[in-house]
Amino acid sequence: MCSVGFKSGKAVTAYKSQKLGEHLSYRAYAKKFNLHLQQELELVEYIKDLTKKGLPPTREMTQKLGEEIAHKHIGDGWVTRFVERNDDYLISRWTTGMDAVRHHADSEAKYDLYFDLLYQKIKEYNVEPAYTYNIDEKGFSIRVIGKQKRIFSKRM
Repeated sequence: MCSVGFKSGKAVTAYKSQKLGEHLSYRAYAKKFNLHLQQELELVEYIKDLTKKGLPPTREMTQKLGEEIAHKHIGDGWVTRFVERNDDYLISRWTTGMDAVRHHADSEAKYDLYFDLLYQKIKEYNVEPAYTYNIDEKGFSIRVIGKQKRIFSKRM
């Protein structure tokens, strides 16, 4: 994780100063970007954590997270600029559709492995039974999902 510091009213980060080519005061930084530096760093860490759990957010999800943090609407291009500003840590890639994945995953051993992992994660994250739901697999619109652009951590 990169460090954040302030010297005489200047925001100092190794990667921010390289990307911007200048040091911005905290107020100038706040005006130029939708999120404060610390908020961006926390969002980067959250995305890294989601990626580690196998749940990288979509661009839309990342935009909504940014809007919730900023408490205001963020434009459509914000996610692209956010990933570019944090390209040492994040990358945006297309995921493959689920049909091919489901086709290759159809074996008893893989189902057993899936449920073992599911129970392990339920236990690890203390998921209470009240927050678990049974959904019939036919309820998913698999062909509709197709490819999606997601934001991943570069290092897992």
